[in-house]
Amino acid sequence: MKIKQDNFQLMVAPLQGLTEAAWRSVHHDMFGDGWNTVEYFTPFIRVEKGEVRPRDLRDFTSELNRGLMLTPQIIFRDADEWRMLVDTLLKAGAKRIDMNLGCPFVPQVRKGRGAGMLCHPDRLEEIAEIMPSYADSVKFSVKMRLGVDDPAEALCLTDILNSMPLRHVTVHPRTAVQQYKGDLLLADMDTFTSRLEHPVIFNGEISSPSQIAALSSVYSGVMVGRGLLARPSLFSEFLSGEELSPVQQEEAYLSLVNTTSDVLAQKLCGAAQLREKMRPYWEYAPSSLDRKIVKQGKKHGIIKNVY
Repeated sequence: MKIKQDNFQLMVAPLQGLTEAAWRSVHHDMFGDGWNTVEYFTPFIRVEKGEVRPRDLRDFTSELNRGLMLTPQIIFRDADEWRMLVDTLLKAGAKRIDMNLGCPFVPQVRKGRGAGMLCHPDRLEEIAEIMPSYADSVKFSVKMRLGVDDPAEALCLTDILNSMPLRHVTVHPRTAVQQYKGDLLLADMDTFTSRLEHPVIFNGEISSPSQIAALSSVYSGVMVGRGLLARPSLFSEFLSGEELSPVQQEEAYLSLVNTTSDVLAQKLCGAAQLREKMRPYWEYAPSSLDRKIVKQGKKHGIIKNVY
């Protein structure tokens, strides 16, 4: 594993239905002052009914992405889907593409996509052979788990991954069957990453600037998703060296949710659609936030003028 302590990367993880164009734009406007190296990733783009799903592509090409360092992420089950996605994104202007080998959701895994690809080294090897032909057009990276139900599954893929021209490999140290629960398999991750020849990005259960600081001495970067939904100022606090108080963190969270709602209100059709779109954000409300406020947020989707 190669470590670049002098070039530590901060990355915003993709989360379906949450870290889409509106949220990314608001988050960057509110907390990204001076950022020129923080990288955002789109929720995975996939093939559906024989074509790249249009709404996924619209999220990548949205005008709301202006000013962001944005990388599209793709999910695929074989080389044909991989090539279709890559070719489509190249035409849409992509210069970087992230390959999803970690989605733990059962419908995707059963179809051999996301973490399900970890059980198909033959398909990954075929893709690895194709990738060099795109080297002049796009740079690739991988986001993955340690396996579907056994962390040894990742170990079987190190030679294939090392043969790929990758910027980095982001690792969430759990298996797919764990979803987002259970202990992080840190010992298994150490064994796996010690055999990788690419820079490694750590992903999973990051919620404080001190955690990022500790990880910066071991890994080439961190990718944070749920931690930023709950504490959107997290990267700003790490970069400035100044932590916000719990009340300030709550204010930052509520401000982000409210502003995202305002942006989406201009694009969605009516209050009911907006309410349904905003409800999932309240699942990540700071633990210190009044539970009555959170309950109302989950019910109505948006709460204004709390402070």
